[in-house]
Amino acid sequence: MGGRQQAYLEAMENLRSVARPAIGDGSRATVDRAVGLLAGRTRCRLAEAHRHLMHMAADQNRDVADVAAGVIGMLDIPEPADDRGPPLRSTLLAPRQSPTGVRPVEPWPAVVQAVLDLLPGQSALLTPVRDPSGELVDLVYAAVTPEATTPDGRHGRQLVGARLAEQFPHAPSSERWAAYRRVLDTGEPVQLGPFTVEGHRFTVRAHRLGSGLFMTWVRHGAGPDEGDRIAGTEQLGNLGWGEWDLVSGEVRWSAQLYRIYERDPARGPLSTEETEALAVAEDAPLRLAAAEAFERGERVDVTLRVRIKGRIKHLRTVADATRDGAGRPLRVYGIVQDVTARENGARRLAEVEQQLAEHRRSLHAEHELAARLQHIILPIPERPVELPGIKVAVRYLPAGQESLVGGDWYHAAALRDGSVLLAIGDVAGHGTLAATTMAQLRYSLRALAVTTTDPAELLGHLNRITCDLDEERPETAATAIVARYEPALRRLTWAQAGHPPPLLSRGGRTQPLPRPGGPMLGVVEDARYECAELRLAIGDLLLLYTDGLVEHRCRSLDEGLDAVIRTVDEAVAAAPLQPLAELVSRLRQANPDDDTCILAVRPTTGETQDLRRYLRSR
Repeated sequence: MGGRQQAYLEAMENLRSVARPAIGDGSRATVDRAVGLLAGRTRCRLAEAHRHLMHMAADQNRDVADVAAGVIGMLDIPEPADDRGPPLRSTLLAPRQSPTGVRPVEPWPAVVQAVLDLLPGQSALLTPVRDPSGELVDLVYAAVTPEATTPDGRHGRQLVGARLAEQFPHAPSSERWAAYRRVLDTGEPVQLGPFTVEGHRFTVRAHRLGSGLFMTWVRHGAGPDEGDRIAGTEQLGNLGWGEWDLVSGEVRWSAQLYRIYERDPARGPLSTEETEALAVAEDAPLRLAAAEAFERGERVDVTLRVRIKGRIKHLRTVADATRDGAGRPLRVYGIVQDVTARENGARRLAEVEQQLAEHRRSLHAEHELAARLQHIILPIPERPVELPGIKVAVRYLPAGQESLVGGDWYHAAALRDGSVLLAIGDVAGHGTLAATTMAQLRYSLRALAVTTTDPAELLGHLNRITCDLDEERPETAATAIVARYEPALRRLTWAQAGHPPPLLSRGGRTQPLPRPGGPMLGVVEDARYECAELRLAIGDLLLLYTDGLVEHRCRSLDEGLDAVIRTVDEAVAAAPLQPLAELVSRLRQANPDDDTCILAVRPTTGETQDLRRYLRSR
């Protein structure tokens, strides 16, 4: 038994290595999880689920790990219960959590029985029965293989619950009983026999399995005959055979065919009228095509539906005939296989694939809407923009995944008093909601700038707006920096709400500015914000940005910030006279899963000219 189990495990591992492409451990875990979910939800075999996942990836020309992630995202939710009870995979593969969060424990014999159902030979798990002193007094069949038989005529699951001492009354007093007790006590396996019981010779092997006794036995001189082998094969393949002698009219069915049609063998095979009554009307064209092919002398291989006791079964029929010299059939013979589980699994896989396609279309439509909204609300200038006393360059780096349109935004505009209002912000989340929230904050800032130009007061107003939005859409939050630049004094007054600090490049050295106090927008209703002042000099460069530029799950914030500082220093050194374009072309987002907005500011004088405009005027 141990050699057969080892061979089975090695074969399964070889199958896995052949069937799966060379992918990393993380991607393999994602694919395995998706295969398990597919098999569980569609109640198909793992191999079929894995094969279908590969077909989906090939059809969509996508990486299998990406397809698997989409499957997990849609299916990794509790499956609604139905009146059919939990499928077998809930016992063996993925038991669901109970409402209290405690994983239910499946009965150990049920797990063993599910395994033994797939094994040939005669084996059984027996649980010990002990008296109050702990002495072994009996053994009870808890799980058996389909081929297991005993001298009293019982076989397979008919043995479950039977007591060994009842079948073999002299066993408790034999040396074998002492050997069984040693196996249970020490865990050392034993082989007994050949020995004779009631005229039959047996060889038994016993191993301890859990708290029970796992036994395999061979009955010498009583190997299965050809009929037993055929019956075992029929059960294994869930198929039955039938013959129809057209000369004598005699019809013969195998026992498994009666089980497939759930018919009492005492009633004999179904008549033609009874067979037609079970057929599903929608399959009439298939039945007609099969009949025409049979009349042409072809072998028929067709899968049709039948309605048996109110349930639909899918039955595959392969039929041929012995014919006379003129081609007329004399005897029809064939096999019928119940492929209901396979067909239902294929249907459920198709439904899952359709749901995934609809999910992708929905995500794509949302992305398109959010992207158009973002483009309308947040136009990005291709070249640096000149404002009173400063020149501003903007760059927007979208997320790597099309479904992750974010809420990053900026604002740069001259005010009526000759100063300049600058702002940058980041709304939490992605998609249409984030884009619409971004629009509300940006347009609110423009409107509020008519009433006040104080950055701290503006952030206070934006905070109250965000808190109001949070009541409509919970978990709405944002970060922002608002600044006012006065060209005559080259003075920058700024306030921040939980936003990463600006970077100031001066004299070839870049460093973050100390942040004034202020919480995120939408967190504290009556939050107060402080202002800080900075005098900009000609040659300075100020960089405002959102967190996608520095944050990444694989490195710390300090490492991300250091990388940006090095890029700023390199850009200024490469183009000291016009560093803005050089800088925005060099900056790259640190987090491909998040949008990034960059606002680079450089003070100018009245004598500063744009060289490209000057050349065009010539």
